[in-house]
Amino acid sequence: MGALDYLPHYTYEDYVQWEGKWEVIHGIAYAMSPAPMIKHQNISGKIAAELNSIFEKCKKCTALLPVDWKIKEDTIVQPDNLVICDKPASKTYISKAPKIIFEILSKSTAKKDLHVKYDIYEREGVNYYIIVDPDEELANVYKLNNGRYMKVCDATDEKVEFELKECDATLEFDFSKIW
Repeated sequence: MGALDYLPHYTYEDYVQWEGKWEVIHGIAYAMSPAPMIKHQNISGKIAAELNSIFEKCKKCTALLPVDWKIKEDTIVQPDNLVICDKPASKTYISKAPKIIFEILSKSTAKKDLHVKYDIYEREGVNYYIIVDPDEELANVYKLNNGRYMKVCDATDEKVEFELKECDATLEFDFSKIW
C-alpha cells in the first residue's frame, strides 16, 4: 500500500456538510481560501456583466457566477464564471458540462486551474476554457476541438468570438472590458 491509500476520500455527501468554500477533485478536498483578492473579484464581476450582456437575448443560455458543478460523487468544482445552455436538473448544483468556463488565477489556485481543472474541463467537454491572469491582464482562450483544447489566442483587449450551437450564433466577448 502506498501513502495515497491512507488519505481520506471525500464525496458530495461529505462536501455538503462542510463550512466555508471547498472543491473536491477525485476525492481530495481543496480549501478555497483565503477569499479572492479585490482585483480577482472585480474582474469576475466584469466578466459576469459582459456575459450577461451577450446572453441577454438567448433563451437557452445563462451566465453564472461560482456554482457547484457536480461532475461525479467525488468531484465537485466551482468555476469562477460559467455559461450553461440547459436547465439544471438540481436546484443546488449543475451536473452537465458548462459551455464556457472562466477561471481567474490566484497564487493559491493557479496550479489547480492550469493543470487539474484544465484536464477535467477538457475531458468533460467544456467547449471553451478561458484562463484569466489578473496580474498580466491576459486571458488564454482555449477551444475544444476533437476532444482536445487548442489555444485560440491570448487576449488582452481583443474581441473574441465564441460559437455556440445552442444559440445558433457566434457571440463576441470584449476582453478590453474586464480589466
